[in-house]
Amino acid sequence: MYLGRVVGTLVATRKEPSLEGLKFLVLKQLDVAGQETGAYRVAADAVGAGLGEVVLYATGSAARQTTHTHERPCDGVIMAIVDQLEVGGELLYDKAEAG
Repeated sequence: MYLGRVVGTLVATRKEPSLEGLKFLVLKQLDVAGQETGAYRVAADAVGAGLGEVVLYATGSAARQTTHTHERPCDGVIMAIVDQLEVGGELLYDKAEAG
């Protein structure tokens, strides 16, 4: 699983029929300190994430393990919206203070 920040949306009017109904978001990958790594990822949104939110996402076969993406050709899925991130006893991110 990876951390990312929602930076945009992706709209595709023509797509594989099994992808109908999925919302796609553009993510900027983050390191554990919340710094952008430079990598982008498109992921199906299974939790209703919004622009600017920090999210937890999975890739590869794990991306097809959610109710929304089961047996669909997805290689990335947002599985959680991050409320807090603590590492080594230090609070690195708090959604309530971020926005």
